[in-house]
Amino acid sequence: MCADEVVGVSGPINRTLYGRRKGKKLRQLQAGLVTNELPDISVDCSKDIVPEQVFEKSYSEYRMEIGFGGAEHLVHESINHPDVGYIGCEPFINGVAKLLVQLNEKQLQNVRVHHGDAREVLLRLPEASLSRVDVLYPDPWPKWRQRKRRFLSENNIDEIARVLKPGSVFRFATDIDDYAGWVLARVLKSERWIWQEAKPGARAWQVSWENWPSTRYEAKAFREGRKPVYLSFIKSA
Repeated sequence: MCADEVVGVSGPINRTLYGRRKGKKLRQLQAGLVTNELPDISVDCSKDIVPEQVFEKSYSEYRMEIGFGGAEHLVHESINHPDVGYIGCEPFINGVAKLLVQLNEKQLQNVRVHHGDAREVLLRLPEASLSRVDVLYPDPWPKWRQRKRRFLSENNIDEIARVLKPGSVFRFATDIDDYAGWVLARVLKSERWIWQEAKPGARAWQVSWENWPSTRYEAKAFREGRKPVYLSFIKSA
């Protein structure tokens, strides 16, 4: 866990990060990329973050993925949308290393990385600076006493709304029913959001988004008999 305070665009950044930050020992290639490549594509959270200035070239829009895990979705998106700049946040160094390997192999230039708490990035971003934010299979912290650790608190949901442009989308996927209900309750109490079902019809929230790549977490959910939920919320004007 890491905790300290920095002043960001929308006030003090109280950084509290729960859970593991490192797993198995990195392979030689991964360790080399973390040492030599990660600094060049890392987002500097010691100052305000302007997406247009984070990348070496300008992009048509900018998106953020919070907790990219094994990076399957982030890599898929960056390949299929080379005109979009992506900021990926992940506290688990092994996930960051896997992303770096993919970026290196596929020579992807439209991804920047924050190895740490995504809130550090959110609070440094200007208002209405992103076109989409994805939070996919975050740690559910299922026990009652752990729920305060969930990333999608009311404060963080408000920050996501602040950095999104009007009409842009916040996407959330989980295989834990309680977490889906938790997020719905907090999002729908605010007039800043409109819930958009992925496809019209009964139980449409169980239908994945168009051109959706499965992730390891989703595969595990299906193996264990859990049905993922896919929620999309439009930032109102």
